[in-house]
Amino acid sequence: MYDLAVIGGGVNGCGIARDAAGRGAHVLLLEQGDLASGTSSASTKLIHGGLRYLEHYEFALVRESLAERERLWAIAPHIIHPMLFVLPWTRGLRPRWMLRLGLFLYDHIGGRRALPATQAIDLRRHPAGEALKAGFGPGYCYSDAWVDDARLVVLNARDAADRGADVRTRTAVVRLTRADGHWRIMTQSARGEEAVYARAVVNATGPAVLDLLDRADRPTDRHMRLVRGSHIVVPRLFDHGFAYFFQLSDGRIFFAIPYERDFTLIGTTDRDHNGGLDHVVASAEEIAYLCEGANRYFARSITPADVVWSYAGVRPLVDDGSARPEAATRGYRLELDGEDGAPALLSVFGGKITTYRHLAAEAVDLLKPYLPALQGDDWTAGAPLPGGDFSMTGLAALTADLGRDYPFLAPTAVDRIARAYGTQARVWLGEAHNASALGLDFGHGLTEAEAVHMMTREWAQTSQDMLWRRSKLGLRLDQGQVDRLERWLEERL
Repeated sequence: MYDLAVIGGGVNGCGIARDAAGRGAHVLLLEQGDLASGTSSASTKLIHGGLRYLEHYEFALVRESLAERERLWAIAPHIIHPMLFVLPWTRGLRPRWMLRLGLFLYDHIGGRRALPATQAIDLRRHPAGEALKAGFGPGYCYSDAWVDDARLVVLNARDAADRGADVRTRTAVVRLTRADGHWRIMTQSARGEEAVYARAVVNATGPAVLDLLDRADRPTDRHMRLVRGSHIVVPRLFDHGFAYFFQLSDGRIFFAIPYERDFTLIGTTDRDHNGGLDHVVASAEEIAYLCEGANRYFARSITPADVVWSYAGVRPLVDDGSARPEAATRGYRLELDGEDGAPALLSVFGGKITTYRHLAAEAVDLLKPYLPALQGDDWTAGAPLPGGDFSMTGLAALTADLGRDYPFLAPTAVDRIARAYGTQARVWLGEAHNASALGLDFGHGLTEAEAVHMMTREWAQTSQDMLWRRSKLGLRLDQGQVDRLERWLEERL
């Protein structure tokens, strides 16, 4: 018998599992696919307040998000790092006074401490102006942060497991029934059907939240708005470390972000999604839209033929009646079903990656009356995620130490490993004194030792898990290298 079963292995589900396990609960985490295989690995990969939400009067959401920004950086400085964003003023779009006011609020309502304040810049002289078309002058440079979104999910799951949680991936929930003061949960996995039992359940299935309520025979009149956000990755469009925040004439905005050293990430779209959730992809029209948007600003033009990778995710937004999908709230709602002593069912509606930790703490607090095993209050704000037990500004020193201790690794591999694993890199690098000690080399620094670590400590089972969620080496390995990795996996499994 578990105290709590969390259904959904995205960022909210893994965050709740971690928090509850750290407060003493016996936790089961169930995910029908791989961790972060849905919305949580298809974000714009930002820890940010949401500057554009200010014009929709989402002041409380922006304040909460900005307050979380530096907290998350502090607990995961390997996978989260500051990034400066350049916002050009564009004649005929939002006026300069509006941009200045929005950025003033952005600097001051969230308790910014370590990140630099906004500065006015002249793009005719600023390094970020060199990649843009001629004609841009005034602009602004403000702070936010970048995150490896899929690894954020995995590290929360890893920490939950280290605190006693049972994490089961590729385990679908078929149905849930209440009986004798607990939940009976029927699961389906490669092992067949199995019943597990829990005193309370969290429904953190994101876009499938209403579907799970149906399987629990707890229908609701709540409506969700499923909005698809698509992104493209192209060869690097600029040679500096600044990111861009661009406006479009239709009122939307998009980002262009330095990505994985040799690429630029561009996104996102906001389109209502009416299809299935099993295979969400960026449409040809969305890819063309993002290329056209980039071509309004960058001197170097791109076409869909330049796209080396595209991805899309479905955001489960609370339906607030907004006419346009980009105006729908990014806030969240927690709904608790547990009247008259019935075992609790807590459903998570909406949310964004930046607020996942705060959402998790609030969710676990709501469950305390139902679960005597839960002890204490929010603890996650000051507890590093695995590998993050070093200072917010210490990544360069950690990378240098790894390069010194493992001189046979290429500098690019050292940088990637430090940013993925932080201090946990030594768990699998161990006492290796040469490359052969790490086993087979699948290409671009991915070795057998790292692949084993991904399998045994991070629940990876397929090449997709390893190359697109535990890392982004799918951008680099050729088909022959991928085939070799898959043959190795077949032998291991």
